Amino acid sequence: MTEAPINIAVSGAAGRMGALIIKAALAQPQHYRLRAALDRPDCPRLGEDAGTVAGASAAGIKITASLESAVDVLIDFSAPAGARLRLEQCVRGKIPLLIGTTGLTDADQRAIDQAAGTIAVLQTANTSLGINVLLHIAAQVARRLGTAYDVEIVEAHHNQKKDAPSGTALALAEAICRATDRAPEATMIYGRHGPDAGRQPGSIGIHAVRLADVVGEHSIYFAAAGERIELKHIATARETFARGALRAAEFLAGRKPGRYTMADVLGLAAGA
Repeated sequence: MTEAPINIAVSGAAGRMGALIIKAALAQPQHYRLRAALDRPDCPRLGEDAGTVAGASAAGIKITASLESAVDVLIDFSAPAGARLRLEQCVRGKIPLLIGTTGLTDADQRAIDQAAGTIAVLQTANTSLGINVLLHIAAQVARRLGTAYDVEIVEAHHNQKKDAPSGTALALAEAICRATDRAPEATMIYGRHGPDAGRQPGSIGIHAVRLADVVGEHSIYFAAAGERIELKHIATARETFARGALRAAEFLAGRKPGRYTMADVLGLAAGA
């Protein structure tokens, strides 16, 4: 029996990632059905066809500020204020939620934890399947090597990216910290400067580079005297994030309440 397409809503529909997700979903009508395209109340593209805005053929779905249609999953790639609004709406409507929005506060994380008692929530800084495999591998390497190896993370993105370091770089550092029982807040060093910038034992250096139209690059270095391991992921097209988001949405549809990760989507056992 052929499964029915998943009914999705996309928040941040007029943004770069929202448009890519919509375009990818419209290209696979056998798997996904766009039911709602959402954006902030002052978005200049409100009322326009979501497919046209995404650079695809007309979808017959207008970009709106409020969610009126019943959906199986809501995908949010907006801004912190938008993510907070959609979280509340999803809890009220018992709608599984994928949060790809970054820059959320500790209070937001607590709200997400609470929401996960009512709905399925998957929060991720990066929906690339390759990056999430890298997160798993980096933790494995760190666990085997221990804290005697120096660890440095370098990320590069386009020159208009607002936050630094990237959420993915932080996620990589946090995965390494968990694997080696280190406290992230006491371990991470953000860049170095000044006359006394020598490396502190056990620290993890994180460095941000902003260049032209770079989509996303993340490198992790593990080094000890006489040897070095380098792990690297390069994203060459943003469509990879859209594909990963749709796969995560497919995972969330019909899922019981709880907090999930891309590792769950990929079947990567925690700590394996």
